[in-house]
Amino acid sequence: MWLLFILTMVLNFFMTSGTVLWRWRFLKLTEEGIARGVFMSARLVLLLNVTALLTLTTTPILLTDGLERIMKRCFIPMAHELAMMMTIALRFIPTLIDETERIMKAQMARGADFETGGLIAKARSLIPLLIPLFVSAFRRADELAMAMEARCYRGGEGRTRLRQLRFTGRDAAAFAFIACFMAIIIADRFWFGA
Repeated sequence: MWLLFILTMVLNFFMTSGTVLWRWRFLKLTEEGIARGVFMSARLVLLLNVTALLTLTTTPILLTDGLERIMKRCFIPMAHELAMMMTIALRFIPTLIDETERIMKAQMARGADFETGGLIAKARSLIPLLIPLFVSAFRRADELAMAMEARCYRGGEGRTRLRQLRFTGRDAAAFAFIACFMAIIIADRFWFGA
């Protein structure tokens, strides 16, 4: 992720127009570019940290159950199917990471080199890794679909839950805190022109 943060910062430094501080050929560093680059990189860091905090404190099942309930209250069609897709995606991320490590070790045992060379050489060395990974992911998806069909899975029709979600005082306090925080951000954006 550091590469993404640095790339975002550098691109904003040199691609934003404004008061020029330094110029060399076609590159120009601007005051506004520096401000925007730092702002966008900080925004990405905060987004990543808040997402990590959310997934560290809430189980994926509770997270998708809550999102399904919110989507149903907002009358979003196929809320259960969207929540099921999110649950499956969150469930298979660790499996795909393990599969990637396994394939990478197998390819290195056959003589593949993932460490040396430039950016293009490293990208080319990933092709023997990506093809078996995609084949494995599609095979797992097919097995999951077959298992769901064999169990006569029909989605949210008549589905009951082991744990019913209830709106408590802690939820109200969290909602109030987030609403106040959002109001401050919006007010700051409009009155101070960030």
